[in-house]
Amino acid sequence: MCDSIEYKILQHLKRSKKGTIFLTDDFLQYGSAKAVSKALERLVNKEEVERIARGVYSRLATDPFIGKVRPSIENVAQAIAKRDKARIIPTGSMALNALGLSTQVPMKIVYLTDGSPRTLQVGKRTIKFKRVSPRSLSTKGVISSLVIQALKEIGKGNVTDSEKEIIMKHLLNEDVEKLKHDILLAPEWIRIIMRKVLVQE
Repeated sequence: MCDSIEYKILQHLKRSKKGTIFLTDDFLQYGSAKAVSKALERLVNKEEVERIARGVYSRLATDPFIGKVRPSIENVAQAIAKRDKARIIPTGSMALNALGLSTQVPMKIVYLTDGSPRTLQVGKRTIKFKRVSPRSLSTKGVISSLVIQALKEIGKGNVTDSEKEIIMKHLLNEDVEKLKHDILLAPEWIRIIMRKVLVQE
């Protein structure tokens, strides 16, 4: 048992902080992809590890009030992006939710990526990685990137004054140089909105 792939993976898991996300590739030093997958399947059946999505696992942290805490969709997406050495930017309803422009929790999340396109089922929710041109991922600021995607989702001519106010408050927390860079990558109607924050600086 001590020499088995299953045992080695379990020891690897136990050395890591609970809540850490693991991908099948993280254990390939212990055996082939097929053997690792089989070992992980056995560990899932023994409840030593939780299967979050296909090829994605975690030893769940436990909260005294709500019990087991599953990793967030965002953390799962970031783990996959890190493995693939890919850049990702959240779009649509997720960008709106992240900025507080919508309280709706999206069931289908779309990320722009320069990595492989794929769709992943995480519980009842879906992560879709949509491959796009490098220019679409050239933004530098986390906040300004979200703002551009959120405004695209709202659409030209549909942005309310209250939404603009929320956006301005967020952009004031963005690095000025990153903001100036990212404004140039946005459509002109979005540039007009984003430039207003520079006047307030």
